[in-house]
Amino acid sequence: MGIIRAAIDAVGGGFADAYQEIIEPAPMGENTCIVPGVRVSKGGRGHNNGAENTVSNGSVIHVYDKQMMILVDGGRIVDFTAIPGYFTVNNSSMPSLFTGQFGDSIKETFSRIKYGGTTPKDQRVFYINLQEMKNIKFGTPNAINYFDNFYNAELFIRAHGTYSVKITEPFKFYQEAIPRAAVMENRAVNFDEINRQYSDEFIEALASAINQYSADGNRISFITSKSRELGKYMADTLDEEWNQLRGMEVVSVGIKVSYDEESQSLINMRNKGAMLSDAAVQQGYVAGNIAEGLKDAGSNANGAMAGFMGMGIGMNAGGNILGGYQQNPQYRHPQQTAPQSAPQPAAPEQPAQPQNTNGWTCACGAVNTGKFCTECGTKKPDAPKKRFCTNCGTELSESAKFCPECGTKA
Repeated sequence: MGIIRAAIDAVGGGFADAYQEIIEPAPMGENTCIVPGVRVSKGGRGHNNGAENTVSNGSVIHVYDKQMMILVDGGRIVDFTAIPGYFTVNNSSMPSLFTGQFGDSIKETFSRIKYGGTTPKDQRVFYINLQEMKNIKFGTPNAINYFDNFYNAELFIRAHGTYSVKITEPFKFYQEAIPRAAVMENRAVNFDEINRQYSDEFIEALASAINQYSADGNRISFITSKSRELGKYMADTLDEEWNQLRGMEVVSVGIKVSYDEESQSLINMRNKGAMLSDAAVQQGYVAGNIAEGLKDAGSNANGAMAGFMGMGIGMNAGGNILGGYQQNPQYRHPQQTAPQSAPQPAAPEQPAQPQNTNGWTCACGAVNTGKFCTECGTKKPDAPKKRFCTNCGTELSESAKFCPECGTKA
């Protein structure tokens, strides 16, 4: 039992009169894997006359582009074609094996097929979808752990998206992926129906890909931009198994990644800390809080004076913080930091001045006017040197802790 090409000149207005029956594929959706053939009788064009499981000798099978037709007799494939067109059933001929896009390599697979099953003379026609089947949804039921070296923390992410597959070896796919019940019932099979048994393998490959990305030291925030690389990794991982065992391969993967709530909080805290470690951001943050406090002080429920008294305490603390920034060259504003090429000259030393114009008091209690104590002979102490601000040069009092002009710590 086999098929031969139908005469081209017979395909036309009198087509229905030239053949006993015509077999067309049942409607094939975007993600339909396989559909049965539907017989259209000679007497009623468009009428489904497919109750009998027999393909009459001399009938014509219509094959469309991106489809492989398989002719099954007694549970085994007896002929096939992957070439669009019309083909006549000839029970006395040998299989013609119109390989189409698959070339002669598929003939070797055909020669090894040993399908058993239904009663002989149970003849059926099936069409296998050769188009890319898209928008197959997936999602991780549980969060995937991800150790991020940058944050030095174990974070958790969730992933969802879609992927697409394509049948690369139709015989293997028919044998391993299509449920036998669907063949016996002569019905169509959508990929969602068989995807239930492959979804766990897909998620496992995704988790493996993400863990490998973590092991390579990549930051977790870069995952979204690497979705194509992850998709390729998954395709390569799954193809080795899926193509070899089931005759299909992953074409593309689209991934969207999100953090769980706790991981997002840790990332936000780390990013805020990184920002506040910048001196300019720190000063701006403190100054902004002081300005906001001044604004709120006027509306204090206990009176504006109480609000401003509280602000005074806060501003003293803020002033100490800002003074610390100015004192430390690392945090000093660029305009307050003299360039290294032109350092500010040190303040000149001033001559010592006597502590008291009427004399000086020695540690023993004697008052003297000379250079030595008349009671114990102790030398008169040197007068204290004047102090000057190292930033702006302003003279400082002996007890001053900060410069009254620029606020630099004395």
